[in-house]
Amino acid sequence: LEAGGPIDPEKDYVEHVQAYELRFRGYGNRSQLERDQPVQKECYACDELGSKFFVNDRENPYTTPEDAPFRWIRGRHVGGRSIMWGRQVYRWSDLDFEANAKDGHGNDWPIRYADLAPWYTHVERFIGVSGAEEGLEQLPDGSFLPPMEMTCVERVARERILSAFNRQRVMTIGRAAVLTRPHNGRDACHYCGPCERGCITHSYFSSNGSTLPAAQRTGRLTLRPHSVVAEVVYDAARQRARGVRVIDARTNEEILFEGRIVFLCASAFESVRILMHSKSATHAQGLGNSSGHLGKYIMDHHMLWGAGGIMPGFEDRTTSGRRPNGIYVARFRNTKSSPASTDFLRGYGMQGGSGRPRWSGPGGGAEYKRRILNDLQPWQLAINGWGEMLPREENQLTLDPTVKDKWGVPALRITCKWSENERAMMRDMVTSATEMLEAAGATGIWQNRPTVPPGLCIHEMGGARMGRSRDVSVTNGDNQLWDAPNVFVTDGACMASSACQNPSITYMAITARAVAGAVSKMKRNEL
Repeated sequence: LEAGGPIDPEKDYVEHVQAYELRFRGYGNRSQLERDQPVQKECYACDELGSKFFVNDRENPYTTPEDAPFRWIRGRHVGGRSIMWGRQVYRWSDLDFEANAKDGHGNDWPIRYADLAPWYTHVERFIGVSGAEEGLEQLPDGSFLPPMEMTCVERVARERILSAFNRQRVMTIGRAAVLTRPHNGRDACHYCGPCERGCITHSYFSSNGSTLPAAQRTGRLTLRPHSVVAEVVYDAARQRARGVRVIDARTNEEILFEGRIVFLCASAFESVRILMHSKSATHAQGLGNSSGHLGKYIMDHHMLWGAGGIMPGFEDRTTSGRRPNGIYVARFRNTKSSPASTDFLRGYGMQGGSGRPRWSGPGGGAEYKRRILNDLQPWQLAINGWGEMLPREENQLTLDPTVKDKWGVPALRITCKWSENERAMMRDMVTSATEMLEAAGATGIWQNRPTVPPGLCIHEMGGARMGRSRDVSVTNGDNQLWDAPNVFVTDGACMASSACQNPSITYMAITARAVAGAVSKMKRNEL
């Protein structure tokens, strides 16, 4: 059941259209964007061609306190944000799964790396992940396709940084769900660049290009778009969910879909909203909320604090194509092999990349075209942080008492703020990036300290966290609601902490594990 409409890659994916062919030169109709997508337009991908993949904010409102802005970036269509995502995929380790128990922030995860490791492999082998093995305890290797090439500048910077920091800071090529060779019937990436517009060759993972076609080939999939799930319907006599109530997005007709089991995978906050709206005589505060924790401990990653600089030399080198990937620096703070920081708990990874920007300025004619095509600026290298957010009870979701969406479903009120722990980590990102650039030989270093509110990393998670007992969590170690064991929550809502790695592959592995567990339980007549 998909809340939005269908996507036709032949018509809707337009990655090869050039800006000069468009009425607004790729920027989009700014007055229309301001009217219909004032939040969504803050994402770089919501431009003239990509805006159709983002929600209409007027139809899908939410509220926040005045002093706690949150930017909720959403896509309601078949395939969801798997069309526009950044495609970076990094396994978690036990450093992440054990952190809550060790430092007392959040509840203990009911699973560990060993529980997810085979499912990480299952997902990687199916979707195709390119990357390089590094043998790092805090960033486990996976089942990789050949890695993309680092640029000459990145290779030199990697070796200089390894030497300067006693091999504690490891710069590697990004691990990306982008194919470097044909895989499972999909073609290798041809480096055209604007992946967020969709990929006609399905060279990056999207559910439209990979998992949904595989499901359709079984002959056992019914996919219904334009189906806004309003609530899970609970059967008190059986203490199970009966099914879900759906509002047809085009006709407003209400339909009950019944099922033996229900999987909520609507994106973290949407799944929580559905559960909060699923009220009954038995669960007056929402299904799954007997512990009082539904909607609490939400998180996002903070990002982009770091630095950049000029890398002298290499002027005889440039790049070919637009590599849809960057570099990654594995976490090096508060790991087992590094001294503990006195300023903050947990840690961060770093992303970035290098390139030779083109000169720009006034001009025209053949000489101007030649100059902007062939005369390049010196190489630049950028390194910026992506950091963990601690799970805190005051960061939470509630249903707004008055605001509703276009279909009459109560909107969310999102309350989420950075704490001093995140702010201290941001400051350290700038220091560390500057140190690494200096070690790499960069000159003219500049530092990045942008104002980025929660939400814009688009890694929102939490609200229906997993746990070992029903008094501190919403779902158990198999992703079942404690209050209705035939309801599974397997998207970002189930996360008990955020780690610092891009989370999508962990959602996928958790989902695959939960599905296998559900099938096993059904065969044993436990569901």
